[in-house]
Amino acid sequence: MHPALPGLAENPALPPDLVDRLITAADADLAEALADRPDLTHEQIRALSRYEAAAIRLAHNGKLTAADVDPDTRPRVTLALLEERTGRPEWAGRLAANPNIGIRQALAACPDLSNDVIQALAADPEVSVVAELALWAPSAVAAQLAIHPHAEVRRAAATNPSTPAEAVINLAAHPSMLLRPELAARPDLPSSTYTRLATDPIPWVRSTLAQNPAIDEDLIRVLAADRGYDVQRCLAHHPHIPLDVLEQLARVTRIGTTLLPRIATATPHEVEELATSPNATMRMLLAQRRDLPAHIRDALAADPDAKVLKSIAPHPGLSDAQLRAMLTRHGSRVAAHVAANPDATPELLEHLSQQNPPAAKALREIARHPNATPTALLACLTNHKVRPIAARHSALPPSAIVELINDESWQVAAAAAANPFLPLTVMAILVP
Repeated sequence: MHPALPGLAENPALPPDLVDRLITAADADLAEALADRPDLTHEQIRALSRYEAAAIRLAHNGKLTAADVDPDTRPRVTLALLEERTGRPEWAGRLAANPNIGIRQALAACPDLSNDVIQALAADPEVSVVAELALWAPSAVAAQLAIHPHAEVRRAAATNPSTPAEAVINLAAHPSMLLRPELAARPDLPSSTYTRLATDPIPWVRSTLAQNPAIDEDLIRVLAADRGYDVQRCLAHHPHIPLDVLEQLARVTRIGTTLLPRIATATPHEVEELATSPNATMRMLLAQRRDLPAHIRDALAADPDAKVLKSIAPHPGLSDAQLRAMLTRHGSRVAAHVAANPDATPELLEHLSQQNPPAAKALREIARHPNATPTALLACLTNHKVRPIAARHSALPPSAIVELINDESWQVAAAAAANPFLPLTVMAILVP
């Protein structure tokens, strides 16, 4: 079977008669790829469902119905329908008695289980089944499982928000280092419990606590001085961290180029202050927003610090002149970020693709950019990591798409076959 066929199976331009031919020739892998098509007829769905993986995917996609499935012979497909709330309620009781542990464990995560099924699973002899139930059980059952003799079950109960807080607060002193981080993530515990967890000897517990939106400002400031592994970086992601604490953290830890929750909710006045911060990292963090006022965006686009420019370069609304000025000042350091700008012109993308040597990350952004030209995309094909992305682009010349069908990399061949501009005559040749 041709390695490009999985890509062809998802091609939206594949005509119905060729879809029929693919289904007839399909193996399990190809059937699973075909199951994601939005244009399948009921006959095609029934034909594909002969393979279990395809049937499960069809169930999750809402294309397989309860009338199409026998729960006694196809329990995993039955589970998929129960997970999507499209199965029959009585099926759950039959699956709760299934000898396969994996089936019962998956059932425990299903929604809308009746009380008798829940009780049967709570009494299951396999700990893994009961632990899975503890993650999803209603509050009364979750409270019962919070004192289960097995630590795996208690740990799961500590994570489920249905478990009453009073049933788990005593676990703050539990010797299991796997259980206490789960507790530290809960947003409904008394402040005294959070204070106790803030002195936990395991940094994992404290770093988990640092991201908990329920901790107050006093505890945030305590954790800001915690040099334990990853505590300060996690604290920077707290949605209510005071900006002065965030600036303090920006000086002592690597936060990374990401839009922090506190930056995303900064007020207009705070945005003005952040834009003129003497700390370049704070300006960089602000530049991650994509809704900045034009005057703030333009000021950051002229920032002398390269890391600020890398953050602001993908912001919509920047002019071609502004993007080219960034390239003039910092070259390959900002090239990929400039290429990611949604307003980057075809000429600019082509210019970036012709650099010698071209920046690999820039080629990746060019290959997925809707404004990329055929010339730029052909340049992208010179990089083996970028070829699968470029092979899907609608602006790639049809002759290049056809050539890529027989690429030595199956990923590239499949990507080319998924391109809707692949000539119909080639599609017909590929299908058995």
